[in-house]
Amino acid sequence: MNPPAEPRLPERTRRYLADACLAPLWTAVRGKLERGRLAVAGTVTVTLDENGADRLSGLLGRPVAAGRTRVPLTALDEALRSSAAAAGLVTVVAQLTGDGLVDRAAVKERAHASWADVWARLDAALASAGAVRAPWAPAFVEGIRRSGLLTRAGVDTAAVAVARFAAVLAELSASGDFGGPVARDPGWEIAELAGRCLGDAHGLDDGRLPGSLVLRAAAAAFGVAVPETAEERRDLWARLGVATDLVSGTVLVWSLRPPGSDPWSAMMRDRADMGLVTHLTLHELRGAAADARLAVPGTRVFACENPQVLQAAARARVTVPMVCPAGNPSLAGWVALRRLVDAGAAVRYHGDFDWPGVAIAARMFAAGLTPWRMGAGDYRDAVAALPADARLALTGSPIPTPWDPALEDTMRRRNSAVHEEMLLTALLTDLRAYEAAPSALPS
Repeated sequence: MNPPAEPRLPERTRRYLADACLAPLWTAVRGKLERGRLAVAGTVTVTLDENGADRLSGLLGRPVAAGRTRVPLTALDEALRSSAAAAGLVTVVAQLTGDGLVDRAAVKERAHASWADVWARLDAALASAGAVRAPWAPAFVEGIRRSGLLTRAGVDTAAVAVARFAAVLAELSASGDFGGPVARDPGWEIAELAGRCLGDAHGLDDGRLPGSLVLRAAAAAFGVAVPETAEERRDLWARLGVATDLVSGTVLVWSLRPPGSDPWSAMMRDRADMGLVTHLTLHELRGAAADARLAVPGTRVFACENPQVLQAAARARVTVPMVCPAGNPSLAGWVALRRLVDAGAAVRYHGDFDWPGVAIAARMFAAGLTPWRMGAGDYRDAVAALPADARLALTGSPIPTPWDPALEDTMRRRNSAVHEEMLLTALLTDLRAYEAAPSALPS
């Protein structure tokens, strides 16, 4: 059975009520009704000219003076129902002002309820991944609230994005410790991960909301700033074990001689014999070199943060194997270093004596590398050797140095940054000494 049709105002009555002189009245009444849950209650105060006052007098059946006047809504409702309009105030105002009235309080409540559901879903996503009690979870959620990332998208889009974020977070958490200290080996290419979790190979591309949520969660978990550049986003994905591409990120190697008989290992030995530095990509490490052992157990390999150190060793024709991730390692760098450690190589690492450099060193040592001239005494000697006019103050937040707790305290007190290239002479001396006498491993 069809619902009864809404009563339509007789044309003569419409013309009478819709006259421009009564427009202020209907505008005020509409606003009052929409703010008050469409309840016919209270009064409105309007200013009417002589014509408007005269017409309202005719409707209410009592004199109304021109100027400011208070009009009870119940009186208007009763007058309209008993007039030729034969309809209540809500119906008449809707027809006179162009469209149906909106219960704004109810709309607001529904919106609040919808957003409450979105935030509950975000907590549920963290809970399903075992991260709801993680120390970084409150900062992540509060950061999302303050950023307006979800609210700008709208409640419906936000709800879908949170559901997709939940699927990706659950997958990444299932394959390892989300936010662990060391980048994982690449378990996923980003399109593969997006296709599996979202059914859309581009669902985690730059600018897509689910990917932004994952990266903000990763930034909170790793204790780093929300990434702003494409390089920062690529590095953060890499720390999660997700490769955004296989060829952009590289790791430099010098004099690396894999022992296998496969073509790639033979090629690397040939390059070492020719004195060539090699840029290894993730594509190569996961392709031609996927099954190759990178070193014989017990091989000493030296790793550095700055390419100038490796370059100096190559120029000096020092034949000690070296690896240089060139700063914060790309995924290719992490894969190469981990495979060296897994092969039984003893990998010694040196980096910058500044807080970002110490943070990289901490991750290196957590991955199984060992320090090379990265102690408090090494830092004191390095600062003492700096020219007085070349000293730079440390910037950023201090980083714990568990491999030598005295280092953090010494750096705080000396407050001088020492970049690795300032120590080329000492580092090359170590490499030459080890080349001449492999049993004399530098400290």
